[in-house]
Amino acid sequence: MENIILTVHLIIALCLIGIVLIQRSEGGGLGIGGGGGGAMTGRPGVTALGKLTWVFGIAFVITSITLTVLAAQNAGGGIDLDAIELAPTGTDAPLPGDALLPPTTGDAPLTPPRIDE
Repeated sequence: MENIILTVHLIIALCLIGIVLIQRSEGGGLGIGGGGGGAMTGRPGVTALGKLTWVFGIAFVITSITLTVLAAQNAGGGIDLDAIELAPTGTDAPLPGDALLPPTTGDAPLTPPRIDE
């Protein structure tokens, strides 16, 4: 079910991108300028592409919410921090100094040789 909705969601997203790119630019940014659709308002008339953009936009939001709900249901309960058993505090003793060094093989020095040697 989730794969079908995800496929529909991707198709809707591609259609929405295509419809937005097909539409004619109105000129100025953020709705400034624009053509005249009505005599008294500065808003252009609603075209078929505008309606189709709204339909694809609403369908995109619906499929997004549906995928979110399905993902939340499939996630289970998450991590229960109260069920995690912690190690006893007495075992947190510091390591000896030799345990922090890498293991050596034979008599090789721990530092690389100097350049002048």
